[in-house]
This record gives sequence, structure tokens and C-alpha cells, in this order.
Amino acid sequence: QVQLVESGGGLVQAGGSLRLSCAASGRTFSYYAMGWFRQPPGKEREFVARINWNGGTTRYADSVKGRFTISRDNAKNTVYLQMNSLKPEDTAVYYCNFDPPERRCWGQGTQVTVSS
Repeated sequence: QVQLVESGGGLVQAGGSLRLSCAASGRTFSYYAMGWFRQPPGKEREFVARINWNGGTTRYADSVKGRFTISRDNAKNTVYLQMNSLKPEDTAVYYCNFDPPERRCWGQGTQVTVSS
């Protein structure tokens, strides 16, 4: 059974940083591209960042480009999202998933709240 568990969220002031982690189990992690997604309060879930199977290619939403960095450690079955220069509009529940995302693999997410 595939499981994705996000962690690392919290409350931070604008301009601060957080590092999110997503631990995967139940599948050969290194075969798959991974993504981070977020759902702001009252809005639809949206794409944040993507990384290919070996970390050689990344892609970002325009809203986070230059501030967020996605990375992965295939030996640890973990994907990361380093978030710098956080803004109040980054407040959301953050999820990881395979890319393209699989409906059955959505986890609980981790809450990120950025205060102004």
C-alpha cells in the first residue's frame, strides 16, 4: 500500500523559511516524478513544484519561483520543499504526491501558516 506522509509545516512570520518533508513507502520511489501541491483556505488545490525521478529536472509555479526549492533523496524515499521568503499568500495545506498526482495517494498534508 502506497503511503505519503508530509511533515514540517508550522506557523512562521512573513519572510521566514520552512522545510517540508514527504516520506514515501509502498512503492519504488526512485521510479517516479514527485510533486508538491497546496490548497489555500477556501480555494482549490494547486500545483507548487515538480521534480523528476533523479532530481535532474524541476519545475515551479510562477508564484513560488525563486523562493521555493524542491529536492529529493531517493536513498531515504523522501522529497523536500525548502520554502524561503514566505508570504501570507503561501498559507495553505501542503501535500506531496506523484506527478501526475494519483487520487488514492493524497495524504493528510501539512499546514503552513504565514503571518504578516
